[in-house]
Amino acid sequence: MTAITHSIEISRSPEEVFAYLDDLARHGEWQEQVTATRVEPAGATGIGTRAVETRRVGNRKQTFVYEITEHDPPRSFAFRGVSGQIRPIGKGTVAAIADGRSRVTIELDFSGHGLGRLMLPMVRNQARKQVAKDQRRLKQRLEGDDAA
Repeated sequence: MTAITHSIEISRSPEEVFAYLDDLARHGEWQEQVTATRVEPAGATGIGTRAVETRRVGNRKQTFVYEITEHDPPRSFAFRGVSGQIRPIGKGTVAAIADGRSRVTIELDFSGHGLGRLMLPMVRNQARKQVAKDQRRLKQRLEGDDAA
């Protein structure tokens, strides 16, 4: 069962929204905790693309690696963490709704490895708050004056 599911409506087409989400190097523009991203290999995102992200976690910075496991533009994507004690497992969908708008839904959970299993409840609780906050930033970024 998915621990976190959150949706938001954005006044942009699914193609525009997906193109922005698909640019993994730009995730720090709308995900508050991301401070740096390196995409491997460079180029277009597809199944097997990996992102090496540095995130602020509390007062520290940690590096996480995730891999794209599903890629169906402009409709859906999925990813899974491949390193660390806490690994995200997620799926996103972008659905067309009336008047050229889109609904973005993020489903997210985590798997714990080693001591990470003990931290899962805390991580899920924090992520639940952060996903909603980040989606509001995504909406603002795509609808604002500085829209991509």
